[in-house]
Amino acid sequence: MKKKTRFSQLPYHLMLLPGVVFVLLFNTSTWLGIALAFQDFIPSRGWFGSPWVGFENFELFFSLPDSFAILRNTVVIAAGKITAGTLVSILFALLLNELKGRRLKKCIQTAVYLPHFISWVIFATIMRSMLGTDGLINQILRLSGAQESVMFLGTPSLFPIVMIATETLKEFGFGAIVYLSAITAIDPALYEAAAIDGAGRWKQAIHVTLPGLRTIIVLMATLSLGSVLDAGFDQIFNMYNALVYSTGDIIDTYVYRVGLVSFNYGLGSAVGLFKSVIGITLMAIAYWLASKFADYRIF
Repeated sequence: MKKKTRFSQLPYHLMLLPGVVFVLLFNTSTWLGIALAFQDFIPSRGWFGSPWVGFENFELFFSLPDSFAILRNTVVIAAGKITAGTLVSILFALLLNELKGRRLKKCIQTAVYLPHFISWVIFATIMRSMLGTDGLINQILRLSGAQESVMFLGTPSLFPIVMIATETLKEFGFGAIVYLSAITAIDPALYEAAAIDGAGRWKQAIHVTLPGLRTIIVLMATLSLGSVLDAGFDQIFNMYNALVYSTGDIIDTYVYRVGLVSFNYGLGSAVGLFKSVIGITLMAIAYWLASKFADYRIF
């Protein structure tokens, strides 16, 4: 047996080094910015010269008339994305599992995975072209007899639905990977027994496949609880406009507009810190639920 030396694990530590540097630069070093949430930050004075205002920035945010709408929009859009994404991913995994042709299955998998690797800048441009007043969707509607074009990205009541639908369209294929993997782990003898009892493919999916996916479904649903306040800045920033602020403005876009565009760094940092604290709390609850109902352990 090869004797371990002090430097025997050095290659593995070197492999970790890029990730550690990334975390230190973009996650750990930014903790100093938390101080801005409790200051009337003046860039020329810096962190140490700006006056401290305590919780005034938090009080200002919750006193604004738009604060409730921003929180509501964030939760509604994020929860809708989680729900729709989970259901469509499960349904796609079930349907794909029923295909017999291996080559056809791989082609379909590749086609639906590809949108995940496209940036929202590109994908949002495609969606805006399709959903515009002269886009493909409105052209189809006019051919079907519609008299007026639908402003999908300019109607407040439709905008959250469009955000949920486009996010699901982009990510459901990639999200189905974990469910397809779980399906392959189901004992084939269960399908054989069900077939002997007279169950067709539909009943096998209902009574064998879905119960076999129950644990992973519960696990993924509980872990997604931590992202309830993450409604997707990249997507909404590239697709929203002033007409839909009432239903489309979320915490991340509000922080961007207030903190970077309006230069109110203290208020923007306070809102961002509030989101982070709630997110950490929800994540802790999610991991507790996952360990309790899905026997999931971090360590």
